[in-house]
Amino acid sequence: MKKIIYTDQAPAPVGPYSQAVLMGQTLYISGQIAIDPANGQLVTDDIEAETHQVMRNLGKILKAAGCTYEHVLKCTVFVTDIALYSRINAVYAQYFDEDTAPARELVEVAHLPKYVHVEISAIAFVPQS
Repeated sequence: MKKIIYTDQAPAPVGPYSQAVLMGQTLYISGQIAIDPANGQLVTDDIEAETHQVMRNLGKILKAAGCTYEHVLKCTVFVTDIALYSRINAVYAQYFDEDTAPARELVEVAHLPKYVHVEISAIAFVPQS
């Protein structure tokens, strides 16, 4: 049976979807953008701040499901400008150990929700409690 994961420590969905869905021991986290859940405002000062907020949002959802960044198996990164790749990557690398980093793709797209510059989704393994 699928279980919906929700935490008020991450932004509420901006459409008809869940923050995350747990099926068995696999967690599917919806794409996160840089909304600060404390005030609902976008964090778009620069791409580094935006990426950190996205990663913090992912981390809060992971925690709500009983896991950490170490449990992430795969991420999908969407960017509106491939020229931002190295700057996004530098922030992203702070959340994952290079030797055990998840699989990933990074794709340039024309637009993202709320016209942000980066969105990241993830699939994680949730250990049995």
